[in-house]
Amino acid sequence: MIAESGSQQADTGEDVDAATPPAPTRRFVAAPPLVPESEPARHEGLQFLTFVAIVVLAGLTHLTGAPIFISVGLLATGLAGLAMYLRTRRSEHRTAALLDETTARSRAEIETLADRMWEMQESEERFRGLIDALGDLVIHRDRDGYIVYANKVFADLVETDQRLLAGKTLAELGIDVGIVPDAAFSDHECLSSTDVVIRTPSGPRWFSWIELSVRDKDSGAVSHRAIARDITARKRAESSLITARERAEYASQAKSRFLATVSHEIRTPMNGIMGMARLLADTSLSPEQQTYVGAISTSASALLALIEDLLDYSKIEAGRFDPEPQPMSVREIADNIIELLAARAFAKNIGLGCHVEPDVPQLITADPGKVRQVLLNLIGNAIKFTDSGGVLVSIARARTQTTDRICFTIADTGPGLRDEDMERIFEEFEQADGTSTRAHGGAGLGLAISKRLVIAMGGAISVSSRLGQGSEFVFEIPAISATEAPQNRQNALSGRRAVILSKNAVEADAIARTIRANGGAVDVATTAAQAAPFAAGCDVLLVDAAMEESDGRLLKRLRQSGFADCEAITLIAPTDRGMLGEFRASGYATFLARPVRGGTLLRVLLSSNAAALAQPQPETHRTPALRAVGNRQQGLSVLIAEDNDINAMLARATLLKAGHRVKVVGNGKAAVEAVTGAGRKHRFDVVLMDLHMPVMDGLDAIAAIRRHEEETSAPPVPIMVLSADSQEKTRHAVLAHGASGFVTKPLDPDALVTAVEGQVAA
Repeated sequence: MIAESGSQQADTGEDVDAATPPAPTRRFVAAPPLVPESEPARHEGLQFLTFVAIVVLAGLTHLTGAPIFISVGLLATGLAGLAMYLRTRRSEHRTAALLDETTARSRAEIETLADRMWEMQESEERFRGLIDALGDLVIHRDRDGYIVYANKVFADLVETDQRLLAGKTLAELGIDVGIVPDAAFSDHECLSSTDVVIRTPSGPRWFSWIELSVRDKDSGAVSHRAIARDITARKRAESSLITARERAEYASQAKSRFLATVSHEIRTPMNGIMGMARLLADTSLSPEQQTYVGAISTSASALLALIEDLLDYSKIEAGRFDPEPQPMSVREIADNIIELLAARAFAKNIGLGCHVEPDVPQLITADPGKVRQVLLNLIGNAIKFTDSGGVLVSIARARTQTTDRICFTIADTGPGLRDEDMERIFEEFEQADGTSTRAHGGAGLGLAISKRLVIAMGGAISVSSRLGQGSEFVFEIPAISATEAPQNRQNALSGRRAVILSKNAVEADAIARTIRANGGAVDVATTAAQAAPFAAGCDVLLVDAAMEESDGRLLKRLRQSGFADCEAITLIAPTDRGMLGEFRASGYATFLARPVRGGTLLRVLLSSNAAALAQPQPETHRTPALRAVGNRQQGLSVLIAEDNDINAMLARATLLKAGHRVKVVGNGKAAVEAVTGAGRKHRFDVVLMDLHMPVMDGLDAIAAIRRHEEETSAPPVPIMVLSADSQEKTRHAVLAHGASGFVTKPLDPDALVTAVEGQVAA
């Protein structure tokens, strides 16, 4: 019996849409009977006739007078046949019932199997429909790469009938996807992934192609089954991001080049302004003119600091900031910066002191330029915002079982900060007072740059403050490759006792800390009356020159009050150097220049005769460097190669004033001819070479001079490069090209003379 759902639907008389594909049909097949139906009836008739014949035969034998045992035997045989017949019938009924049950069960199992096959077919159809709806490509390939099956999405993509894809390779369809070698999945599965581009009439499309390659262990058949998802949108987004990033990097580089160029172009005229102001200040001027010249210098210095901040910020923003670690002395850097900024502090009549703990390493590995810049920013800010009291710089070592760091603390007695301002001030272009009525100017970049520099060196920076009670900035950097300081310095002043007489509490505190840290005892007083009780046992008396009179009246009173046997040392500011002779005549053994260096203080206090062992600072005026030529003394012969007339005039005037002889040329080619020309009458002692000049720039000129010296076996002439580009990479580049030194514009007259004379002395 066969039932078809399709025919049943037709019989209902309903219209069927011709466009709708016919639904799959289901067929039920009944199992045929195991034995033909006519056979059981025929056998039953024969058995019954046989039984009747035996009974009739038994009756006839009895009637004819046959022996009784024959009749009984025949009757027994008939009865036995009847019993067998009945048993056979019962067995046949049971067998028929069993066959009917088995047939029904088989039919039910067949129907169940058909239903399951139907459900699997429907499930597969639904799965394929789902995959097609998702838009993914499904491809099944054999061992040699021939397509066994591909879904409709793939067929539509390659514009090929789905039935015609079997037996083709992907290469024939213009798709470059190879076959995974058998060795890759000989004993396990192999999952591979790649991005594939497929050319279509609407343009290239990208697919993420994931393929599973397996080998059947029983049959050894190889199967490559792949599913690919369209990632064209992602690829386009990635391409757009790459393009945007390249544009941003190009814009950042252009911005950095622009700022560097503008910085260079601004620094060049600034060199002339600042240098000429310094030269003008050394001439005979009225007090009013001196004030005006000082205002020019101050304004130019402020503008230069702003330019430096902007250039540093642009380098950090462009990601071109890399620390350059090298061995450096923390003490030396701190002392140099304190001395550099002392003039600002003294001009505001505030104190400036520095104390370095004895256990601070002699050397560490860090970027000295970046450490110097952070200290300049923090100490400069502290001086800028402090109007009374002073600024104290403390350097200590913070060591644990796992870390070793150098801690710099800059404490001031300024106005302090509000709680909400202490985090904001480290952001770009932020200031504690951001109103238009603020008392102090600036771009608000110093602290932001300092924070980035410290973090780049592996350190941290923080601030603590209370409004009206000053601020304390702290930054730490790792003490990498530390070289320990001499151990005997920690108790070098054991048994010594000093008294400090000064109204400047900050500087007196710094000196007192240094003495105590090195094993000595010290007392601090602000008046002679306060100092008198400390006279007993005093070895050294330190007196601020600002409290002393020209005739030494204060020292005389102190001697009379009990300081008769101790050595007296005066603490002088740079402006008090002219009074050194009078101080010595009044009884002072020697002097210490403010702000006092810790090393100099120890040398003076450790000496038994302070006047003999102290090392006074040099005078402010400079003596020209002299060299012997024949039987007479004369200055150095200097060649200046500079295309900017103002800068050339400044350098020339500075060196002439220092007693040297100068020749000026306007480009690199002229400088090469002046140094290497056959007709030259004398050899230059030093060459000052600008980097950017017409005809031939500075680097090419230096290379030409060095080649000539190698060819002629002439001794190399010292060449100092003049440049407004203060970047470390520029400095390294010019030194690698054969330069002997580097001088940054704007030129400082004293620094220029020192650099020139240092080349000859070296």
